[in-house]
Amino acid sequence: MNADPTDSVMLHERDARGVHRFTLNTPRSFNVLSEAMLAALQHGLDGVAADDQARAVVIGAAGKAFCAGHDLKEMRAQPDQAYYQALFARCTRVMLAIRRLEVPVVARVQGLATAAGCQLVAQCDLAVAAHEARFGVNGIDVGLFCATPGVALSRNLLPKQAMEMLLTGEFIDADEARARGLVNRVVAAEELDAEVERLLVRLLDKPKEALAMGKALFYRQLETGVESAYQLAGQTMACNMAHPVAQEGVQAFIDKRAPSWRR
Repeated sequence: MNADPTDSVMLHERDARGVHRFTLNTPRSFNVLSEAMLAALQHGLDGVAADDQARAVVIGAAGKAFCAGHDLKEMRAQPDQAYYQALFARCTRVMLAIRRLEVPVVARVQGLATAAGCQLVAQCDLAVAAHEARFGVNGIDVGLFCATPGVALSRNLLPKQAMEMLLTGEFIDADEARARGLVNRVVAAEELDAEVERLLVRLLDKPKEALAMGKALFYRQLETGVESAYQLAGQTMACNMAHPVAQEGVQAFIDKRAPSWRR
């Protein structure tokens, strides 16, 4: 990808398949979402959105921690409400950019994910975690209720489960995170990359157009009533069925052969 002044805090690679890999790269500070890190993430996500051949994004991190949330030292150095509002607006823009991408975004979680770091995992479409990973929204321990992380968390977990984490600041391990719906798969640390790759292979085997329609519809229908959700879903399925990829896929099924886009 093109060089950017924020590249030192986040590595960005793209393979020949169109898979973009972001690596949060400030392990000494536990990959906190500093202003520089948020800028790097936004730059990377904008690059994916502009890439017509993009197929997926993997967000991982270097070191022992995945992401320890916002940079509290940076925040404490500027005790101004206007600054905080701008900072959280910038973070929200990043989170919504993940949701608005047409391609699946996978969190590769090798370690601690807390506060806005847990929010980042929750905001991704899918998540694969190592057994050592832990998850929490513990801002309450320093007197700061994790309100913005709670938006994503409450859309992954049942309400009382999310509220307990937000009110107590207690952490859950990877297996509990899977049981509660925060992550999809949990594996040994040495198997993490292989498991992410297995998931990517399944995603890349599906037509990009259908995945894009499905992702957009999935999140839109979550925010509406059941009647509107069915209306949106019906419209999406009709558009999807009329698309050449579905026409070819159905015909291939009838003909008992592989569709052309899978060969």
